[in-house]
Amino acid sequence: MNNVRSAWLLNRTDAGGGQSRVDTRLAPLGTMAPQGVLATRDGVIPGAQNGLRALDGLYVSGDQGMTAKVTPGRAVVQGTEPAGSYPVVVTDYVPLTFADGDPNNPRVDLVVLRVYDAQQDTSNRTEAVVEIVQGVPAANPAAPATPRAAIALAEVTVPAGASAGKGGINWDTVRDRRRATVAVGGIIPRGWGQNFSGGYVGQYRDTGTSLERWDGTQWKPYPEPRPGWRDYTPEWGADNGPAPRIGNGALSGRYVHDGSVVHFTASLKIGSTSNWGGAGKNGNWWLSLPVRPTGPAINGHLKARVDNGYYHGGCFLEASRHVNGSACGWTSNNGDGTPSGGWMDADWPRSVGEGNWFTVFGTYEAAE
Repeated sequence: MNNVRSAWLLNRTDAGGGQSRVDTRLAPLGTMAPQGVLATRDGVIPGAQNGLRALDGLYVSGDQGMTAKVTPGRAVVQGTEPAGSYPVVVTDYVPLTFADGDPNNPRVDLVVLRVYDAQQDTSNRTEAVVEIVQGVPAANPAAPATPRAAIALAEVTVPAGASAGKGGINWDTVRDRRRATVAVGGIIPRGWGQNFSGGYVGQYRDTGTSLERWDGTQWKPYPEPRPGWRDYTPEWGADNGPAPRIGNGALSGRYVHDGSVVHFTASLKIGSTSNWGGAGKNGNWWLSLPVRPTGPAINGHLKARVDNGYYHGGCFLEASRHVNGSACGWTSNNGDGTPSGGWMDADWPRSVGEGNWFTVFGTYEAAE
């Protein structure tokens, strides 16, 4: 019995033969991963004993001297688009014998799984086979091209002068050329033919650590990485009066912009050389936001150390890109606890000095 068989290749005749029921059960059937409207991504079907690896099928391994063997496995071989794709099964180990090496130069042979179809080609053959496509000897040899209606399994370098009695082939240098294919909607395993464009928007592949999704033009991480916290330096300003200057104080901020949502925190620390014009010239301080909000009157929060008191309260996040201290409500937590209100600046709630600080924070909807 032939160990390499294809479903939907041989037509049943009165004399028998053709696709058997066993062929139908063993060969991969159904819609595989598309590579066009009519074409299928060809390749080897994933699978390994006990699930230890992604792909054990149709592996080319050296035996001894000039011989090798191909392990059992299942695959899909794409012919021309009008011819369609051929489901193929290799049910037992297939032995291979390589021709002796050229006397002067090495060559690279290509091991392929190939379908001959007399109705679609000029071979006058109708069968699926594992065969060797012999390369051309050269000082720097290249592997031959993969024939039509075939998939490459391995490249084998045959040294100059190699034979069974003269060292044979170095099987450690065999290049594995298998690539994986899966059913439509399946995930292409890592490492098995990853350099390819997707066949349709929404196709997935495994990178080994995560998934990628084809968006129509490129592979993108899936799920897309969530944005992380970023630093920014807020602007310290005033609605009225002179613009304050930070001097040897400090301005710092961090934010996350996740879609339409922004989480932020911004801080001001007064230094010995910070300048805001002096008492009575402080026109409602604000700290700028990292991203413009959708509109005014969005509540934020504030914590502050002013003089010897600690305060907390609220503030407005305004579309003019700043956190405005005017119209903030304040409550002291080290005094008598009674509510107080006012416009935050150096005159309110108390006179500020070196080391005093203000921190605003909150979440809002971004306008951009």
